[in-house]
Amino acid sequence: MTNEPFRILLADDDEADRLLFKEAFEEMKINTKVQTVNNGEQLIEYLNRTGVVLPDFLFLDLNMPRKNGLECLKEIRGNKIFNEISIAIYSTSAAERDIEATFIAGANVYISKPNDFNILKQVLEKAVMSAHVYHDPPFNKENFLLRI
Repeated sequence: MTNEPFRILLADDDEADRLLFKEAFEEMKINTKVQTVNNGEQLIEYLNRTGVVLPDFLFLDLNMPRKNGLECLKEIRGNKIFNEISIAIYSTSAAERDIEATFIAGANVYISKPNDFNILKQVLEKAVMSAHVYHDPPFNKENFLLRI
């Protein structure tokens, strides 16, 4: 067993959402290190930096400027270096087309951003605590949309 923190990276262009996300993890009793980037371009630049310690879990907003979440997802899943990263789509969209597209593109789980802070903490904790369930095949579409 390691005492290393679970490394989490959030890519989201909404500053308020980034702050709430970080605050939610600060209130949990999980050993995590949370970092954020503001858009898809920053995400890809971060992941490709020399010597960067890759996140264990990436939370990826779909609707971002410059490079959207689906484009980032496809780029990340197209590079074997990033195979060990679990990816949660973390979006306000609950559209079936978005859920389907991200499932097909290789996301591990889909989370619709809740409006309630306590539910946010619950869903993020559930995602992190069961990351291994979402990481290893066979992937199950019924479990793809994470609900509390």
